[in-house]
Amino acid sequence: MSNNISYTPEEITKLLKISKLTVYDLIKKGDLPAYRVGKQMRVDDSDLTAYKNKTKSGSIAVHTAKTDFPHKQEPPVFTGTSTIVITGQDISLDILTKHIEKNIRNVRPLRSYVGSLDSLISMYKGESDIVSTHLLDGDSGEYNLPYLRKLLIGFSYVVVNLVTRPAGLYVQKGNTKQIFTWHDLSREGIILVNREKGSGARILLDEQLRILDIQASGLKGYDREESNHLGVAGRVALGEADVGVGIEKAAHIVTGVDFIPLIQERYDLVMLKSPQNLSWIEHVLQILKSDAFIHELESVQGYDLSRTGEIIFET
Repeated sequence: MSNNISYTPEEITKLLKISKLTVYDLIKKGDLPAYRVGKQMRVDDSDLTAYKNKTKSGSIAVHTAKTDFPHKQEPPVFTGTSTIVITGQDISLDILTKHIEKNIRNVRPLRSYVGSLDSLISMYKGESDIVSTHLLDGDSGEYNLPYLRKLLIGFSYVVVNLVTRPAGLYVQKGNTKQIFTWHDLSREGIILVNREKGSGARILLDEQLRILDIQASGLKGYDREESNHLGVAGRVALGEADVGVGIEKAAHIVTGVDFIPLIQERYDLVMLKSPQNLSWIEHVLQILKSDAFIHELESVQGYDLSRTGEIIFET
């Protein structure tokens, strides 16, 4: 009787006790055969078993995720159909993935939903090919480039704008607590719900607290984390917190919250300019400027598309 069991990348993450990005890296390098069912990637149990047997015999190296920075690795060389990993959490990336799949032949995009800083670390480790980032440097007021210059030393890459969007505070409907500024978060009795470490929203908050000399340890709820904007807005809507940091779009989805805009954040894409990536990078740049892609983004409330497709920086 044939074994019809198959697994999602999330299930393999739990089975092998490795990160989801590492699973995608194994798929991308061809160590772990995968196929698509609708929008979901699947790996047959027989292929997973074969991979485990190979690692036991030493035929292939075991890739493990680490929290520190390893020595720089050369990006993998693709043969045949190229599998590229796109990391980030915004819906604009899902739209981009769909257009890449439709318009670029021999390229199979995979989505990984992780925060900005973890996305850049995954790129450094050779586990992702297109990463999104919205990291504010409080000292310069500049988005993304200060972090890229520190993390991607020695890499050749291009930074292109995807969207610009408002970021600020979710408050309960009617804003009865009168929360309007970053400084209001330090008022007595205000309960915060936070984003996970490494997310752009978390770094935005931490930079504002640093600039205002507000101790994070003094904020009630600072250690309570959600992994996405909808989760933060939902906590506020349910009355479990008074305020959270996020983007405007989630406030239009979650009822029971108001949005206080405080900053326009630049949401950029970073792509490594390795020789094997150059052909599809040109196609991605064309997609970003295409009427079809722009038109679809226009249907999403809260995006400023005036710089979409603009190259912000190139090494």
